[in-house]
Amino acid sequence: MDAQTITRPDGRRVAFDLHGPADGPVVVLCHAAPGSRRFDPDPTATAASGVRLVTVDRPGYGGSDPLPAGAVPTIPGYADDAAAVIDHLGVASAVLAGWSAGGRVAAALAAARPDVAAALFLIGTPAPDEDVPWIDDAYRPAIAAMRADPTHAVELMVTNLTAADGGGDATALLTGGPADEAALRADSALRERVVAMLAEAMVQGPVGVAADIVSYTVADWGFDPAAIGAPTSCVYGAADRLVPKAHGEWWAARIPAAQVEVVDGAGHLVVVPAWPRVLAAATPT
Repeated sequence: MDAQTITRPDGRRVAFDLHGPADGPVVVLCHAAPGSRRFDPDPTATAASGVRLVTVDRPGYGGSDPLPAGAVPTIPGYADDAAAVIDHLGVASAVLAGWSAGGRVAAALAAARPDVAAALFLIGTPAPDEDVPWIDDAYRPAIAAMRADPTHAVELMVTNLTAADGGGDATALLTGGPADEAALRADSALRERVVAMLAEAMVQGPVGVAADIVSYTVADWGFDPAAIGAPTSCVYGAADRLVPKAHGEWWAARIPAAQVEVVDGAGHLVVVPAWPRVLAAATPT
């Protein structure tokens, strides 16, 4: 399926995919890092629910143009792109969901557009490293170098990522321990969906993930979680070694209408068992 696109005022194309009926209740899913619009956590459940699923590539991923050279990527900037797609589609209300790094974008979107945000799901989403440390110490020198030269930060991170690329199983980029490895072994269709998402993510090289990293390590996050008024579920895997529930507790302490949900046996791929919750929020009985 070819992506649809809109053009932003700076001339960038933003790519998005649509699944489901045009008149269905809307769910917007913000992808992981790395990731792309080419991911539905459970296509069978999505189709059965009757929702209209909207997925958007962030700059440099898939079919979305990267930001101009020298631009410093920001989380609110990513949220603005998603909001432009929502407005283009004429969506008045949507359940906003973000997996991993995408949760920051969904949260920024909910803060900026309370008129649209019917509910918010933060799924395995990290808190700021300064408050809940999670970034490997080996990466801290690179982060310090980028902070010292923000306008070249994306370029520096692209160089680092290119040098570190050792091939291997791409799914390792999104797994948080044995629970995820077991889930991928047990569900070949899930593995195929994750692999396809990652392949689309990297069609322009590592510039998308580099920009994502800069947006949350170099740039100010640029939004206040306390401004989020939508009912919020912070869903984390009990077996997620990458982003444990302490991150969800950070979000829930700052978002007024938030609660933490922990899924037993799930790792960082908690987006799959969490997906029925997201669909149910969009289609209440």
